[in-house]
Amino acid sequence: MVAERRTGEPVATIVCVHGGLDRGGSFARLARRTNNFDLVAFDRRGYQGSRVLSPVTFDLHIDDLVAVATREAGRAPVILFGHSFGGVITFAAAQRHPGLAALVVNYEASLPWVLARPSGRPAPTDDAPAEAERFFRRMVSNGAWERLSESEREARRLDGPALLVDLAVLRGDAPFELTTLSTPAAYVHGDWQLAPYYRALCLELEKLNPSIATVEMVKAGHGAHLSNPDQLANLIATLWDRQCASG
Repeated sequence: MVAERRTGEPVATIVCVHGGLDRGGSFARLARRTNNFDLVAFDRRGYQGSRVLSPVTFDLHIDDLVAVATREAGRAPVILFGHSFGGVITFAAAQRHPGLAALVVNYEASLPWVLARPSGRPAPTDDAPAEAERFFRRMVSNGAWERLSESEREARRLDGPALLVDLAVLRGDAPFELTTLSTPAAYVHGDWQLAPYYRALCLELEKLNPSIATVEMVKAGHGAHLSNPDQLANLIATLWDRQCASG
């Protein structure tokens, strides 16, 4: 585990799955704020500390998550939390493996099969290092890239091949069928950047599966686990309490 917080008697364990060009350590701020929950996060295969794992495929991402969640389920109920592309993996894992988790919470998961995301960007090339830099500049900022040390930039570029796998999944057929998702789930988004798109996406999700709750977080952008960890931790706790009350 890269980010890990253990409590004496957790009400549940939050298993975090990071998005494209991210890492498990980015959930450290969230981990420090999940008072009554255990939290574990890991580098997905192909990224950072798991870069040595190969091959990198979507199905193997699911297998890795299932292994972690199954281990944690022996200690406490499991909440799968997916950020961005990580939410694609958690939705797929929960749909393919009913009973794996007690709750799925995804923040701004990429779901182009539900509603196409507006974009004038060209399709990714096979130049993994260049795509990694381009992706970072677009998703974070040009300034943030410029502030990285050369070693940090190189670390991101080395994650480029894994990023290309993620992007290829988004251009293919839907890897899950949300209409058959039986695990209680919530789709969360912020009110910055692409808020109009996410609001429209939520309407489509509610049509596909009315059991998927949709929530908007105020004053939150795409990287809410970094910028709004207190707010996000409180929201996950609230969603868990609602699930326990309804279950």
